[in-house]
Amino acid sequence: MTDEMMKEILGGLTQELRRGVVVLAVLSQLHEPQYGYSLVSKLAEMDFPIEAGTLYPLFRRLEKQGLLESLWDTNESRPRKYYRLSPMGKDVYDQLCEEWSQMVISIGNLLKSEEGEKDGNS
Repeated sequence: MTDEMMKEILGGLTQELRRGVVVLAVLSQLHEPQYGYSLVSKLAEMDFPIEAGTLYPLFRRLEKQGLLESLWDTNESRPRKYYRLSPMGKDVYDQLCEEWSQMVISIGNLLKSEEGEKDGNS
């Protein structure tokens, strides 16, 4: 396998991993109202970059599911639509955090067992 093929495969798999956690990343930052650009910037600062073209459709989907509430701020020169967690969104976020914690433990155990096998400890 060439380095180029490896990069392509790894890039695709990394993208799948990120896609799986982007909802959790976004919800984690919406306890306080955020508008799109501010959230894109905040996530980028925390080493979780997201494209606006990914974020805005996600906002619409999460709002339609009842997980987000939106409000317009027309006090600025340009109106901005702010998003925040709805009460149901807070509950879902809490449950996703529990699921995430369990997955981290499970994956950690799997990786440790794999390392043990590599070292001949299993």
